Amino acid sequence: MSAANAAGASHHAAIAQAIKASGAIVNLDAYDFQRILEKSETPLVVTGKGGFLGRKYQYLTSYKGLFFFAAATEPLSLPSRTEVISAKHIWIPG
Repeated sequence: MSAANAAGASHHAAIAQAIKASGAIVNLDAYDFQRILEKSETPLVVTGKGGFLGRKYQYLTSYKGLFFFAAATEPLSLPSRTEVISAKHIWIPG
């Protein structure tokens, strides 16, 4: 196996391990993400910014053992009881 192939295989193994460690991540539109937040008494949301061709606002939360992710072109209006953690970027394995 060449060095390039070994590096590629190592990269894919790291991604697979990240997916196993993080569990399932459910990708939602902004409206459904906000509906999940309304169901939680004290939601915790990690926010970030990303995107290649335009700025996207990213949101990640957990609810009943699952992780929920949404990206939007405009900032979402979060419930006032939301605890927010700002991250530079949210990386979702894919």
